[in-house]
Amino acid sequence: METAKEKAITKLSLPKKKEKRNGFWKVFKSQKTLYMMSLPFVAWVFVFNYLPVWGWTMAFQNFRPGRSFFEQEWVGLDHFITLFTDERFFMALRNTLAMSLLGLIVGFTIPILFAVLLNEVRHSLFKRTVQTITYLPHFVSWVVVAGIVTKMLSIDGGIVNDLLLKFGFIDKPFQFMAQGTWFWGIVTVSDIWKEMGWNAIIFLAAIAGLDPQLYEAAKVDGAGRLRRIWHVTLPGIRPTILVVLILNIGHLISIGFEKQMLLGNSLVVDYSEVLDLYALNYGIGLGQFSYGTAIGIFNSVVSITLLFLANGIFKRYSNQSVM
Repeated sequence: METAKEKAITKLSLPKKKEKRNGFWKVFKSQKTLYMMSLPFVAWVFVFNYLPVWGWTMAFQNFRPGRSFFEQEWVGLDHFITLFTDERFFMALRNTLAMSLLGLIVGFTIPILFAVLLNEVRHSLFKRTVQTITYLPHFVSWVVVAGIVTKMLSIDGGIVNDLLLKFGFIDKPFQFMAQGTWFWGIVTVSDIWKEMGWNAIIFLAAIAGLDPQLYEAAKVDGAGRLRRIWHVTLPGIRPTILVVLILNIGHLISIGFEKQMLLGNSLVVDYSEVLDLYALNYGIGLGQFSYGTAIGIFNSVVSITLLFLANGIFKRYSNQSVM
């Protein structure tokens, strides 16, 4: 039997729940145009991001094309057991984490530094010119970028080897593209050249939104340019930096395969093969669709885990999060 206190609490809670429901429909009615405009994008996300999750069932089957769903042979976790006992998988995981961490450390800090320095340029024409030149490589295909990098590092007419020979740093041309230990650095530098200007745009936009009176007040207090950067600019864009950092951490394990496939070769395969390329080679190259799907599931689960973990840590200690 409910006590009088419990009945009173129940009566008080019912109107609140009803009020919340009525409030939602009231907002929906007043903003129905915006909801209708968002429907195509919701449908696009559902079709291309959620429906393909049904394909994850392949990882628990010995999938054979041409057979119906109920005719497939179910094998449980066999493909995951094979995955975690394959030395090639752990090598690909090492390469993925190494290039991801290099990209996170270098490729994340340099755009921030570039945006802060570019914001301090007072000559507007020079500033716009530099910004345009630096973000244009973003629109260049990785096929073209890989061709440029390979030619620059070539032993036959490559500008890097020509300069090193001219200034006496080396006695004979150095084969950069045949050295596995150099591959991670080459990929990181190439990615910085291609994406630095584009990634700096969001930080430049955040800096542009800062109140100019903060700079004036700091200047009146005697703060020099470096002091204004340290005490006004960087704290002002701190929320943007943390949000971008959280999103980048969520993509640590899923860095794609284009640049590794285009810049890599048979001599550096032990350093160039990442998880996505490993899944491509085994899943499509060898026709092991179920095994490739298991690799994809591992990538997705780890990415989601890293995203939630980073979001929770930053939300607890800095009060910044993406959800």
